[in-house]
Amino acid sequence: MEMKKRISLELRNRTPAEVAELVVDNCRTSDGEVEGLTDDFKELEFLSMVNVGLTSLAKLPSLPKLRKLELSDNNISGHLETLSEKSPNLTYLNLSGNKIKELSNVEALQNLKNLKSLDLFNCEITTLEEYRESIFELLPQVTYLDGFDQEDNEAPDSEADADDDEGEDGAGATGDYDDEDDEEEEVSEGREVGLSYLMKEKIQDEEDDDDYAEEEDGKEEKAGVKGEKRKRDAEDEGEDDEDDDDDDDE
Repeated sequence: MEMKKRISLELRNRTPAEVAELVVDNCRTSDGEVEGLTDDFKELEFLSMVNVGLTSLAKLPSLPKLRKLELSDNNISGHLETLSEKSPNLTYLNLSGNKIKELSNVEALQNLKNLKSLDLFNCEITTLEEYRESIFELLPQVTYLDGFDQEDNEAPDSEADADDDEGEDGAGATGDYDDEDDEEEEVSEGREVGLSYLMKEKIQDEEDDDDYAEEEDGKEEKAGVKGEKRKRDAEDEGEDDEDDDDDDDE
């Protein structure tokens, strides 16, 4: 996809003046120059043009608020003076994977007074003897080169720090949410316990009813047995009386 078309899509119904971040990685320029960007992007603070086939920055528009610029994996070999002219407030510049070979190729960056982090990883310049010492001497304003300072301390990950801060800020909200969940769980458990108790009572009542019914049936059976016994006893007594009367007649 051409850079112009990609930028048009990335606007998403916004005007260029409303865009603070723009990523057009892996699109293509027709002649190795920046295309589709204009001075109207005056609020742009972050621009990423990774692997777009750039060979020159000569057509970079004026971006006075630009602070972070990603240009890795292109074919830029030098002529970086445009950066200090068009984006004097840059603090982070990534030129890794480009055609930077000599110290003279980066001399123009001396005019970027706010530049704190520079990445030249995978550029031929990194094979020079005392490369790091030379860059820090040439660009004293730079704190981090290829992700490390002069004492080999790693640069902090600003995005990770931001995520940590959000996590800390959101801890209270998360905690409140957890408390609500606990309360809901307690209520739910209470309901379950209540339901279980009622079910148990119902089952117990049914069992009691069954026991009562069995007991009543038992009583009825016993009563029936007693009734039959009494009836038999009475009949037996009647037979005995008849036998006695017969004896008397004799």
